[in-house]
Amino acid sequence: MAHQTDFLRALAGETQRRPPVWFMRQAGRYLPEYRALRAQAPDFIAFCLNPEMAAEATLQPMRRFAFDASIVFADILLIPRALGQDVWFEAGEGPRLGVLPDLAHMRDLAPGAGAALSLVGETLTRVRAALPADKALIGFCGAPWTVATYMLDGVARTIGKGERAHARTYAYADPDGVDALLAILVEASAWYLKMQADAGADALQIFESWAEGLPDDLFERLVVNPHQMLLARLRELGVTTPVIGFPRGSAALVEDYAARVQVEAVGLDTACPLAVGRRLQRQKPIQGALDPLLLRAGGSALDRRIDQMLDAWGDGPWVFNLGHGILPEVPIAHVEQALKRIKG
Repeated sequence: MAHQTDFLRALAGETQRRPPVWFMRQAGRYLPEYRALRAQAPDFIAFCLNPEMAAEATLQPMRRFAFDASIVFADILLIPRALGQDVWFEAGEGPRLGVLPDLAHMRDLAPGAGAALSLVGETLTRVRAALPADKALIGFCGAPWTVATYMLDGVARTIGKGERAHARTYAYADPDGVDALLAILVEASAWYLKMQADAGADALQIFESWAEGLPDDLFERLVVNPHQMLLARLRELGVTTPVIGFPRGSAALVEDYAARVQVEAVGLDTACPLAVGRRLQRQKPIQGALDPLLLRAGGSALDRRIDQMLDAWGDGPWVFNLGHGILPEVPIAHVEQALKRIKG
């Protein structure tokens, strides 16, 4: 049963004197204790799938800062691994994926994605047991389109070049193949999120990191439709846990997303105008959208922007967060400064 925390009250539509706060990638390389822990693992995937180490990484920022919610330490590319695709991380270069498996083979594996990634569930259970009752625990997955962009990288590279450009080109060139992959990812992600909810997650977030630059018809096909399908499948599986949808880079289309996708709250990125956030709060709670680069810069500009956001959004349901993940170069003192300003 979910703990009735300030974070969950915000997701339920309650306006609070000060918004609850957590930061995307709050467990990460800006923390010296994280860097020391990460050095003990042979590779990043092994780190994510070690419940003891992943739980420790999840809890580290909660010990240091007055965050209201913790997000499980994992990675969006564990799903391709559960579907039979090789996934590894090159030092200094990021993720690499092997040959895309046969669609029929992945379709067979999709319902077992939660069981295949049960070590993430063990991490969640460990963290929930260690967290105070007034702190929430968030599970997550990558959105179908975002995960597909990585899975398609090799096969799509032959007809397009540039970051995400080849996958988007492939979505035009082979719509049936891409739609079939998205349907598989919807099924796998639903089972993965169900496993996380069963393991103790109080809320779930869908990270659509690559919604940026999509024209409205492609946004509907690659983002809105799969998110609708994922939410419907999740509820069909009996999951009642609140869900935050984060269509990063969706610009003006975020309002259409909020109106049509049955998430409990919508995450906003750094480019979302304050006026748009105010309009969205009339539909459902919002989350975001401080610029991580401003957090890195600190100083009076950071205080000023936080005050502007509190003035604009403080009279509606809102979870304070960044508009993207925290950067490795962010000084710990700047996180402390931001939290002091937010908490008042």
